[in-house]
Amino acid sequence: MTIQPIVEGHGEVEAVPVLLRRLRDLAQAYPLEVNAPIRRHSSDFFQETELRKAVRLALKQACDAILLMVDGDGDDDCPKDQAPEVLAWAQAEAGGKPCAVVMAYREYEAWFLASIESLRGKRGIRDDAESHPQPESPKGAKGHLELRMEPGHSYHETADQPALTALFDMGPTYKNCRSFRHLVKVFGELATAGGATPGVAWPPLNGRRVKNCGNR
Repeated sequence: MTIQPIVEGHGEVEAVPVLLRRLRDLAQAYPLEVNAPIRRHSSDFFQETELRKAVRLALKQACDAILLMVDGDGDDDCPKDQAPEVLAWAQAEAGGKPCAVVMAYREYEAWFLASIESLRGKRGIRDDAESHPQPESPKGAKGHLELRMEPGHSYHETADQPALTALFDMGPTYKNCRSFRHLVKVFGELATAGGATPGVAWPPLNGRRVKNCGNR
């Protein structure tokens, strides 16, 4: 099967396929491939007309399922309130093709803040960097990530996001980030709906099966 991601950021274009392939290998969900993501402005996810346009474009690709991923970094962007409406628009346009919506609360980079110890010494992350106790709470996760970098280093989304995605320990992130747990859950659902049934129990319990899981 093939998943077609729709994302909002330049960094996610490279990072999301890396993340989904890590989950694929972890779940032993074969055969499963990930198409190059379709990128849309964040506001397009919350406008029905634009969202439906993006889904129609996804349907033109060779795919078995559609995954929409967007940051929920605004004051009113609460996943539990907005994601169901976005999902309803996508499903109405997709004509029965499996769809899922994941809103990283508040930003994708919050998932790195939850497991920063696993990134020490990588991409400028300080050797004494500590994870944020509530990684999904602060606004400006990118800024909080830079605070954990060596002097002179700054966070470059297009280069650092894919690299850190390949390296971060997903166990602490699964434990401490509700939005990441939702991603893990819907990934399993999409894989199953598309015929690539996970080869292990899914979703993993307490993040134990996602700890220290890298690319194959």
